[in-house]
Amino acid sequence: MRILISNDDGIQSPGLRALVEALRDYGELWVIAPDREQSAVGHAITLSEPIRLFPWTMEGVDHVYAISGTPADCVKLAITELMPEKPDMVLSGVNRGENTGISVIYSGTVSAATEGTINDIPSVAVSLGSFTSTRFEPAAEVARRVVDLVIARGLPADTLLNVNVPDLPLERLKGFRATRQGRARFQETFIKRADPRGKIYYWMDGAKVPLQETETDSAALHEGYVTITPIRLDFTHHEFLPELRRWPLELHAEAKA
Repeated sequence: MRILISNDDGIQSPGLRALVEALRDYGELWVIAPDREQSAVGHAITLSEPIRLFPWTMEGVDHVYAISGTPADCVKLAITELMPEKPDMVLSGVNRGENTGISVIYSGTVSAATEGTINDIPSVAVSLGSFTSTRFEPAAEVARRVVDLVIARGLPADTLLNVNVPDLPLERLKGFRATRQGRARFQETFIKRADPRGKIYYWMDGAKVPLQETETDSAALHEGYVTITPIRLDFTHHEFLPELRRWPLELHAEAKA
């Protein structure tokens, strides 16, 4: 089995190393990740500058590269240029910090898995529900169990799994829950400062907005459950399409009037 592992926290991330250790006996591992942190870049790709490749050393892994681009760049370059054949699976993570609710849109971790799904490869994104913890091993073990299930059962077309793991020892996890994506988001604040030359600049900060949601990824995660959310590539609001088609959508209505 050939597995491609990437992330958005960068090639030196302890979460990446934990995932590699957990999957080391699954076959041929390729690790291709950004050369620096690329959190919250979404599905950005690099078009305005070259993408540079840096061979890297990781104990026990033969194929390791750091890339000067985004998580999506890593997966694109791996599949189309670096790997002799498409991988059987793409794993992204283990990310530092949960990727639930609206954060999924911004997440480079999820986008690496999304790029795998775009290329018809079963893909999984894995995140740890803490920005400060150094305990990645339970999340990596969860990833291993999810990989086993994907191998056994497969995934629907155009669908990836977004997995979020509480920051708890493995024995204290309450279990697994299949959840929908919630609407939890961050409320941004901008800290205004001036540089030594008087030029204004801003640092973005923020905090999670508490929402009264049930049966969502964020709610179940904070109850101590591993959450598994199936994410589809198709963003279309299919239920709204029939009504939209009844709207008087005339491109030249004003001109005709």
